[in-house]
Amino acid sequence: MDEGITLQNELSQSLDTPTQMDEGITLQDEGISESSQAIDHTPNKWRSVNEIMAQCNICIVEPESFEEADLDESWRNAMKAELEMIEKNNTWKLVDRPFGKPIIGVKWVYKTKLNLDGSVQKNKARLVAKGYSQKPGIDYNETFAPVARLDTIRTLIALAAQKEWNLYQLDVKSAFLNGVLKEEVYVEQPQGFVKENEEIRVYRVL
Repeated sequence: MDEGITLQNELSQSLDTPTQMDEGITLQDEGISESSQAIDHTPNKWRSVNEIMAQCNICIVEPESFEEADLDESWRNAMKAELEMIEKNNTWKLVDRPFGKPIIGVKWVYKTKLNLDGSVQKNKARLVAKGYSQKPGIDYNETFAPVARLDTIRTLIALAAQKEWNLYQLDVKSAFLNGVLKEEVYVEQPQGFVKENEEIRVYRVL
């Protein structure tokens, strides 16, 4: 009987004493708590309400497909304006589909230009070639983008400030490099603007 009571007391004392595993868990929990308190939650950039609303407007007003854009008259007018500018600059001409020649597909790209307050300024539609269907050495030799570098713009502004020059900003609606193509490049008629009774014909880029 005495031996049983003694064994029971020893078991009770061992249960009340924290084990080495418990101490490890306690230390680990304290480390996690300290590290979490050391994290800085300050944002890298503060955004204004207008900037956030502008990003939301882009998701709402920019169509993702021609079918979606065709439902809005403003986007239809933007596509018509793009084609009128292409026709005005004699960019292509409608010809019979050549045999054995690769035909490059085209697609519409939509972009909404916003004012500083987040309101819509205008809708722009661009007709671009499907680049993945072009082959180097056949459809083109080299590519480049005529875009000014930010360093160049900063240098120009600094020079104008030093010389007290006047700077004027303008928006170019469409720019054509007027290059002469040596290759024979053919593209499909754009979606939504296929000539009636001439569906099988294609455009040759001049």
